[in-house]
Amino acid sequence: MDRVKTGISRLDEMLGGGLLRETANLVEGAPGTGKTTLGMQFIYNGIVQENEPGLIITFEEFPKQYYHDANAFGWDFRELEKKGLLKVIMTSPEVSRLDIESVGGMIEGHIDRMGVRRVVVDSMSHFSRLTQDPVELRSLEFNFINALKREGLTSILTRESPVLLGESTEDSDIGFVVDSYLILRYVEIESAIRKALLVLKMRGSDHAKDIRQYEITEQGIEVQSRFEGQEGILSGSPRRMADSFVEAFVKK
Repeated sequence: MDRVKTGISRLDEMLGGGLLRETANLVEGAPGTGKTTLGMQFIYNGIVQENEPGLIITFEEFPKQYYHDANAFGWDFRELEKKGLLKVIMTSPEVSRLDIESVGGMIEGHIDRMGVRRVVVDSMSHFSRLTQDPVELRSLEFNFINALKREGLTSILTRESPVLLGESTEDSDIGFVVDSYLILRYVEIESAIRKALLVLKMRGSDHAKDIRQYEITEQGIEVQSRFEGQEGILSGSPRRMADSFVEAFVKK
């Protein structure tokens, strides 16, 4: 299978070698869990390690915010833009959807001119303001995602989780539309907040089923070891497996 490496070594390992090419990949998490950082790292590593130009479509931040945030990790986005290897576009879901789905649009022009292979869309949560009808929303997301695929792009789509701790209660069908689904979560263990990553699904490929710890370091996202001896990680109330055994079979 043709794999697209994120450049985050242990994440690529969890993904069976990387994302599948020309697929749409959702990264969901609460504010501060590193969704945008993961997306920027995916774009940066694609340019410097794989010679694959990248595009960032944002509905939230001005380009200068991305330049600033990237610099904190040692990634010079301004220089990459000057070299024609990166483009950061601030737009809206309405404009970007119509643009990418039409022939000869601005986004298509950047893709053709630069030879873009990777794209980050930050964030798909904004599509929900286009309609209150869940069926129509799924259709809009499906058409937008398919338009990215038709351009031959491998995409990371971020989505905001409505909860800081615990499982998401958001009702959305986008998880069924995308090809892979990564979840970033805060978890509280022994009175300390830590971060957890899970590959919930990956269409057409096997993937790691365990939950891994990760940190946001000076070099970006760093996936670490799996959580050992804990269960209920994604519920926001993890417990030691021994305690759960005692509660289930011993305590009255």
